[in-house]
Amino acid sequence: MRITGGKYCGRKVVVPNGEMEIRPAMDRMRESLFAILGPLDGVSFCDLFSGSGCVGLEAASRGASLVHLVEMDRAKRPIMEKNISWALKECDIKIFNSNVLKFIPTSRIEYDIVYADPPFPMSNKVQLAQLVERRGMVKPEGLFIIHFPTVEQDQWGESFGSLKLVDTRKYGRNMLKFYRNVQDASQKEKTNAND
Repeated sequence: MRITGGKYCGRKVVVPNGEMEIRPAMDRMRESLFAILGPLDGVSFCDLFSGSGCVGLEAASRGASLVHLVEMDRAKRPIMEKNISWALKECDIKIFNSNVLKFIPTSRIEYDIVYADPPFPMSNKVQLAQLVERRGMVKPEGLFIIHFPTVEQDQWGESFGSLKLVDTRKYGRNMLKFYRNVQDASQKEKTNAND
């Protein structure tokens, strides 16, 4: 696989053994995703179920200043470290070897964009959106983006708390849904004060 755009465009990304298991996002879909997002200068980006780290590296290539890669399989870490090594001088990239369902509730950072690409066999993916919203992982006006098989589209509602659906894209048997955090900063401060 290669980075599809930005300053690292064309750079090769090594895929760990078991490519079908980690299901790197298709090049066309990945390129479309980042075309929709536009320039990411100074953005913070969290890539859940990151596998090779390719999606996070796309974000870094397009200007993100902070990229967190969350991947449970520790065996993939050496390849992930190799993949991110050439981007570390210009972007704060960190790898977290953690189960995503444990990482989200303990996250202390708000991101501009949280991207989730769970394994297709995973059940109850909607739980991810619920956990991300409850934890407050997405900054006000930020995005939660989920990649899932089209057959599951009926599970995804118009909103999850403050996360409101703003866009849907279909790529063959795959879909992306974009949810924006419509809670403004003042509401968030009041909510945090009441916690």
